[in-house]
Order: sequence, then C-alpha cells, then structure tokens
Amino acid sequence: MGCAAVTVSPRLENLVTWDSDWSGLRVAVTGIGVSGFAAADTLIELGARVVVVDAATSDTAKASADTLKIVGAADVLLGEEAVTRIPRIDGELPELIVTSPGWRPDQALLAAAARAHIPVWGDVELAWRVRQREGRKTADWLAITGTNGKTTTVGLTESMLRAAGLKAIAVGNVGKPILDAIREPVEYDVFAVELSSFQLHWAESLSPLASVCLNVAEDHVDWHGSYDSYLADKAKVYEQTQKACIYNAEQFETERMVENADVVEGCRAIGFTTVTPAVSMLGVVEGLLVDRAFIEERRDSAAELAAMADLGPIAPRHMVANALAAAGLVRAYGVDAAAVRQGIRDYVPGDHRIQPVARHEGVLWVNDSKATNPHAAAASLAAFTNVVWIAGGLSKGVTYDDLVREQAHRLKAVVLIGTDSSELAGALQRHAPDVPVIAAAPGDTEEMQTAAAEGATGTRSPLAGEQVMSLAVATAAQLAGSGDTVLMAPAAASMDQFSSYAHRGNTFIEAVRGLVEGQAKTGEE
Repeated sequence: MGCAAVTVSPRLENLVTWDSDWSGLRVAVTGIGVSGFAAADTLIELGARVVVVDAATSDTAKASADTLKIVGAADVLLGEEAVTRIPRIDGELPELIVTSPGWRPDQALLAAAARAHIPVWGDVELAWRVRQREGRKTADWLAITGTNGKTTTVGLTESMLRAAGLKAIAVGNVGKPILDAIREPVEYDVFAVELSSFQLHWAESLSPLASVCLNVAEDHVDWHGSYDSYLADKAKVYEQTQKACIYNAEQFETERMVENADVVEGCRAIGFTTVTPAVSMLGVVEGLLVDRAFIEERRDSAAELAAMADLGPIAPRHMVANALAAAGLVRAYGVDAAAVRQGIRDYVPGDHRIQPVARHEGVLWVNDSKATNPHAAAASLAAFTNVVWIAGGLSKGVTYDDLVREQAHRLKAVVLIGTDSSELAGALQRHAPDVPVIAAAPGDTEEMQTAAAEGATGTRSPLAGEQVMSLAVATAAQLAGSGDTVLMAPAAASMDQFSSYAHRGNTFIEAVRGLVEGQAKTGEE
C-alpha cells in the first residue's frame, strides 16, 4: 500500500533545520489530534501558511481548531467532507502535506496527494528536519520500534540515560510529540524516540545515533495492506543509523532488516538475546544481564549490567529482552554499566502492562490491556501457568492460530470479550478444544445490546465496555482457583467496546476491585 513516487521541490530539499526558510510554505496538515496539532503549531511558528483538516467535529476538535486559528492557521476544516479532497491554501494547492500517523496511505485526501505528486511527510519527518536550531543544543536520537514492547523499552532507555546524568526524554508514539520536546526551553542531550510503523511509513530522512526493532509479528495488516509492507516500514528504523543497529538475535527478521539497511559507514550490528550471548551481543548468563558488545575484552569476557531481580517480582522473558535492547541503545551512546543497572531499578512500568491488580484467595489477577495483538498476548501468557484468560476485541486483520497452538497448555479456561471475537473463538476450537470458552459479549442484556449498537454508529457508550468487563471478571472468578492466574491480555484492539486500551484496563481494575471488596464484605456478614 505504498505511495506513488513524488518529485520533491528544491525548496523542500533545503528545509533541513529550524532556521531554514519556511516562510509562506503552503502546508496542509491532516489530523488535529496530539501529533497533528503539534505539527500545525510548529509550522505556524515557522511562518508557513497552514490549513488543517480533520473529520472530527467533537468539542475537543473544535477547541483545538479555535486555538490554531488564534495562533495563525490560515484555516481549519472539520467534518467528513473536509478529508475527501486536497484543501486549497490561498487559492492554490499545498506544496506539502504533513499527516498524522494514523492516516492510511489510501485515505482519499492522501491518495489524491500522491496522484498530484504532492510530497507527504509525517510529524516525525518534520521533527527530524527542524531538530537543529541555531544557538541550541541538538539532541541525539535513539530510535525504537517493534510490534510489542516499544513503550516499555523507551521508558527503560529514558531511565538509563537519566541515571547517567543526561537530560533525556521519551518522545514520539509514547505520548509527547517530538515537535513539542524540540520546542521546549530545555536543551536535551538525548531523545528516546518511540516510532510506530505508521510513523516510519511517512519518514525518510531520519538518521538516529542508534536504533532497534525489538520484534515483529503480524499486526496492523489492515493499515499496511500486507505483512510484507508492515515489515518494510518497520525496517526503516535502521536506515542511516550512525553507530549501532540493535537487533533481536532470536528473531531472524530483525537481523535481516539490519543486513539490508543502508547505514552510515562504521555502524555496528549488535544483537540481544535472552540466553547466553555471542560476541557483539547482549544477553543473560546465570541470572545476570551482560554485555559482550561494548567492551574491549568482548571475545573472552562479558560486563555485568544488572541482575534479573532488578527487573522486579515479575520478569517475563520479553521484559528481559526489552531491558537488553534499551541497554544496547544507551551503551552505544556511551552510558556505563552502573547507570544501566540504576536505570532498570528506577524504572516504573506503565499501567496496563503485565500489571498485578490483586491477589485474592490464592488467585493472581493481572492486567495486560496493552497486549493488543497476538504476539503481545503470547509473551504475556508465557509468564504464567494455569491461566484463566480474558481476551478478544478488534483483531486488526490478524490470525490467532499460532498463539493458541503455542499457549494452549497454559489455559485453564477462556472468557471472551469483544463485539466479534469469532476469529479467536475459531482458533480456540481448533487448537484447544478441551479448554472451556465462555463468551461475555454484548447481547447478554438488552441494555448491553443497545450500547453496542450505539458504539457501531460512532457514539460508543462506556456502559457497554464496563458491563462486559464486569461480567468477564465475575465469570473468571467462578472458573479460577487457588494457584491460578486470571490474565486480561486481549490480543486485540479495544475500540469496539472501549475508548482505548487504557479504558479497557481501567475497567478491568475496577471490576476486580469491586469483586474483591464484594467478596470481603460477604465474608464479614
């Protein structure tokens, strides 16, 4: 699902710093969310003539539109009609389109731009081009992508850099737009940059100091059009890397990406593994995270970086891998081993990522709502045995056969959520026929059916998700016994019943707390 080749104007080729001549450049920005707003705001500050378009007409979108008009946007166009064609700017076509990462290449406006040979950049491409500013320190970029583990790894990377005394910040897909960090009155040493496949699709000029693709698995096929296209966009993280391409030695796809990347001369390929590392790798030896890449004596020794225990009471394999990937990035930057260990100890995992919620009557309740695809759910399931698994939601065009086949032996029962989890249910029937599967989906009550129908028309009611999760938790409680784990790792996106994975996770937490408190009160009576 690529774009047609475009001819970049000489003017655009020369826009490579903040201090380049951006004045009067006609730019259409697609999307008025967090990244789109940051892009528009930055371009207005640079002196460009900016028109912003978005299909949204919510109060939030209208408030953002009002703000952009106040600061100097030429126009802001909201509503479905606004995103069907290329907007005119001062009566002429744009010279450039800057798109928010979620916009698919085949979206009507972007497809029209490709046909009109108008270049399309993402917010990350824009950020790379304005990162240098006269009189200001330019932060180095450590770039992080992967199907799963990006946010954890970018957080660990930030923590390790800060433990080394550096001014560092996690930016990009993690939450804070890179453009906002560039415009802050802080002279950062390093950006730990989380990059989604969407962002990489629209980026061409990046040249990070070090980069990593943590892992790849089938995901976002609906957006990219094919798994091969998804892999190609992920691989762009390694292009033009300066010092070190960090790859997952346990997944040949990432190593192949590095082999095929056009990097800066002298750039090294550094692997990470959760077993004993070879030369030029980081890995694990007798419960220790070690480095055989960034030391002089790497042929016959290794430097201790941290202990498995430093990762906390639950340290599943993928968490170890994330820590090693982060260590590889910061070691490439020059951070010492002591700061790596301290950074791991200082790191506080984000909510909804293998988050223990309660231990009640011998049952451990775990929230991993961030597991939005089969690969993430597999990593989560692999950390436990005797699991009552709460799963289901929007599949994003992926399949579940490999996940169920590999993890069936851990499953005691499955509770399905989601308005349509037929793909997952089918995989369970094929590969785990003896595992009880109970559906907790809209349709159990008239009220839930109504809420689900409203969600399908774009006015989702939070009641649907909350009621479904409450029912799922109650069902799981009946199925689980002492020594079991109830794991909510949906292996799917959330937007059919919830506003986000965080909303889904929070409803799980609330439902578990309600269950525990209710059982405690019953016991007192």
